[in-house]
Amino acid sequence: MFFEYPYLLWLLAVPVLLLLHYLYLELAGRRPHLRASTVTPWKAGGGTVLSVLRHLPFALREAALVLIIICLARPRSSTEMEKIDTEGIDIVLAMDVSTSMLARDFKPDRISAAKDIAIEFIGQRVSDRMGIVVFAGESYTQCPLTTDRATLINLMKDIETGLIEDGTAIGNGLATAVARMKDSDAKSRVIILLTDGVNNRGEIAPETAAEIAKTYGIRVYTIGVGANGVAPYPVLTPFGIQLQDMQVEIDEDLLKQIADATGGRYFRATDNTKLAEIYAEINKMEKARTTVDSFPVYKELFPKYALAALLLLLAELLVKLLIRRLP
Repeated sequence: MFFEYPYLLWLLAVPVLLLLHYLYLELAGRRPHLRASTVTPWKAGGGTVLSVLRHLPFALREAALVLIIICLARPRSSTEMEKIDTEGIDIVLAMDVSTSMLARDFKPDRISAAKDIAIEFIGQRVSDRMGIVVFAGESYTQCPLTTDRATLINLMKDIETGLIEDGTAIGNGLATAVARMKDSDAKSRVIILLTDGVNNRGEIAPETAAEIAKTYGIRVYTIGVGANGVAPYPVLTPFGIQLQDMQVEIDEDLLKQIADATGGRYFRATDNTKLAEIYAEINKMEKARTTVDSFPVYKELFPKYALAALLLLLAELLVKLLIRRLP
């Protein structure tokens, strides 16, 4: 047994002080106030039971106070252990935030759809550590590996295009994601790389980044985002922003090569529904469950102390009523 708030046990000094005060009053009360030639009449009065009972209410109240203080300190037990399952997976979402992600072949556009579906995916992986990397012409870590779902979701919502140099540096994005989990000791490590373009920027070749991921035993699932053929893209004109059809270019061969090299898979998402299905499929595939035996089950012990204190207070009340009825 242990106490959640052990510092409250200092309150046990209160009943000790009350006891000392009670004893002081009892000793002071024994001073004679009446002179008599003999005490024989009082000895024959049979007041032994009453003399004992008159101390009992105080004793019961003291015991109840001790139990209440113990309740406040919240006694608990953790002798039982429960086996629990945990995923044991680290996942980094590497997302393309180049301006081409503003294309309207997804509703309302590619980047908004990717963020919304990624947030749903984050909510489903409650036992995993997850992180976010974004890339365009360069890359950076939006959120390191964490189990804080609220932080992950808020940082995912903050992702926008135009915050970094434009372009598509797939190699840099993948390398940054690998760097975030290369020292992880998780049973399984996964990168989900989402892009809608062709690698045209960056100092690290995508193939090199894939080899680094393979070296660390990291699987990479790649997702090509974009409709087949052309997609409506918002363009600023003298008449305001208008949609113009632009050719969709995705280097599917490269994305397949990255996935194959690392033991992952390549997916093509042509609309919101397909993208959601891809995340759902990845969610089903990545289920490396392990059993942990060291999870303590805490048992609250204060209810029985509270019940005992209540019974003692009721007993005090009954004893007081009994004393009043004695002759």
